[in-house]
Amino acid sequence: MDDTVRVLVADDEDDIRLLVSLAVRKAGGTVVAAVADGRQALAAARTELPDLLVLDVSMPGATGLEVCTALRADVATAGCRVLLLSAGASPDDVAAGLAAGADAYLPKPLAGLIAEVRSLTAVVRA
Repeated sequence: MDDTVRVLVADDEDDIRLLVSLAVRKAGGTVVAAVADGRQALAAARTELPDLLVLDVSMPGATGLEVCTALRADVATAGCRVLLLSAGASPDDVAAGLAAGADAYLPKPLAGLIAEVRSLTAVVRA
């Protein structure tokens, strides 16, 4: 049985998508999709059923918060882990992300990204 963690990456910035994808691979995961907007993220999540989604908060189509809320409302994706990334790092920003159902919230720049991906994916493997 393959226990590789399947990760969907969604960010409207090409460089950030690449950086996150590299971090996922370094953490031992497999990127099943890397998309540039929230609508694509939601569609890919419903198709791929990843273990973890790494979502930018500010994306066109649908924000990371909106995607997270939709994932939690859908029985097929409600169990996916969600890591939100954002340039906004105020306590209110973090609280909004967690209230939307995120498992973790990491401010940009992405110091600690690999450690956070490993932490969230360890739960999936357990």
